[in-house]
Amino acid sequence: MTELEEHASGSTPPDPGPDRPPRDLTKVRRIALATWLALVVLRLALLGVSFDRTQILLLIVPGLMVACIGRRRMVTVALDWLPFALLLVAYDLSRRVTSVIGLPVHWHLGPDADRAMFGEVPTVWLQSHLKTATPSWWEVIISAIYISFFIVPYAIAAVLWLRDRVVWRKYIYRFIVMSFLALVGYVLVPAAPPWAAARCTPAEVADGPSAPACMFESPAGVPDGGLLGPVHPHNPGAEPYVERLSNRGWDTLHFGAASTMVDSNQASSNLVAAIPSLHAGLTAMVMAFLWPLVRRRWRPLLAAYALGMAFALVYTGEHYITDILIGWALAAAVLVGFGWFDRWRERRRPTAAPTP
Repeated sequence: MTELEEHASGSTPPDPGPDRPPRDLTKVRRIALATWLALVVLRLALLGVSFDRTQILLLIVPGLMVACIGRRRMVTVALDWLPFALLLVAYDLSRRVTSVIGLPVHWHLGPDADRAMFGEVPTVWLQSHLKTATPSWWEVIISAIYISFFIVPYAIAAVLWLRDRVVWRKYIYRFIVMSFLALVGYVLVPAAPPWAAARCTPAEVADGPSAPACMFESPAGVPDGGLLGPVHPHNPGAEPYVERLSNRGWDTLHFGAASTMVDSNQASSNLVAAIPSLHAGLTAMVMAFLWPLVRRRWRPLLAAYALGMAFALVYTGEHYITDILIGWALAAAVLVGFGWFDRWRERRRPTAAPTP
């Protein structure tokens, strides 16, 4: 009996190949995914929400390994994601270079540039017109958009990896290059964000300090609104100075755990890394990368998310318009540069010889 006849008769099962399981494991995969999801929910309920990238990856990677059951070898998760995680760790460690080099911090660059473009600082204008005494319902959306930056790019990476590893690699290359180019900006041009500038007077930051005492105090008693100028509230009861509002939306939901986690993440980050805005730049880069991959009906949502992130950053006092424009320009440069590189590599690739 030939091998083909043996396969037809069922006496010898066909070779499943290195990446194909010998039997259907769909039910096993679904049970494992449900178990992983239950453990994630339990962990979040017991330990709270963490927006540290290492903790997020430690949640995502086991889920990817479970999702590989019956589809591809689990070792591919480690082969692909371990280098990515190590690069992110290197990025986090390299942020300390800013404090080691100790270049003077630019406190006036952002507000002066925004005033030159708009006549006044947009953060001051937005908080004057929109801020209320207590958080409004739409500030929940603002806080959610701001906090999504710590989750969405990694969730998108996980989905892309499951669908197409080649596309995933292109995404990761752009992600890493974008992050390290932004790091160069933080090192060479350290700059204070609006919320910090509202807490300090020109005399207190005349020498360009990176962590003056005024930066960690309330802006309530700062004369003339600090470096930004006073807020003129249109809504009764709103505070007449720029506040850091990125967490205020959670107060509406009485979700203090989220606010505490964001405060902890912000406190451990580089507080004078405003130029460029990686929040705005990386969000724009991710949305532009997804643009040709999604159906047309989803594209307005991508654009709305990128613009919503920019609005949230300005309104909450996290970034100046100048920071956002530089972040967008950096995202455009990364996308154009990789596009050119991909086309150049395709031209350099040898073509297959014609079949006789």
